[in-house]
Amino acid sequence: MTTVSMTVNGKNISGEVEDRTLLSTFLRENQGLTGTHVGCDTSQCGACLVHMDGKAIKSCSTLAVQASGSAVTTIEGVSQDGQLHIMQKAFKENHGLQCGFCTPGMIMSAIDMINRLGTDLDEKTIRHELEGNICRCTGYHNIVKAIKAAADEMAEVLEAAE
Repeated sequence: MTTVSMTVNGKNISGEVEDRTLLSTFLRENQGLTGTHVGCDTSQCGACLVHMDGKAIKSCSTLAVQASGSAVTTIEGVSQDGQLHIMQKAFKENHGLQCGFCTPGMIMSAIDMINRLGTDLDEKTIRHELEGNICRCTGYHNIVKAIKAAADEMAEVLEAAE
């Protein structure tokens, strides 16, 4: 057993894990953060996406020991002071979900997309960036619409702050 320590959603945590414990397992089973879903066990669906040190990673193919010393943000950590993140609100308002299983990973991917590429996103770029996320319920139309709406709102917030 190995002791891992990291910051998860702004809170310092630690725990004993076997060296082969996946980060997704550690988050779900040791920390009770069940918003991180495991859909495929092959790192293809994107349902397990979290941010580690500010970058989106697939937690089903990352060992918990690899995340030790890092800052991890899960879907539970993107809202602030009881208020949904702009991206979460956009998914709700634009019907960017159906069963909801892929939604946490989609939202984490979308936030990462905007962090990396900025808020000036077109549909082609959004669809290309979502290639690592699988949704079996939708045609992605409302997901793309939600991401675009959030990007536009985030651009307005940034503009107003300047």
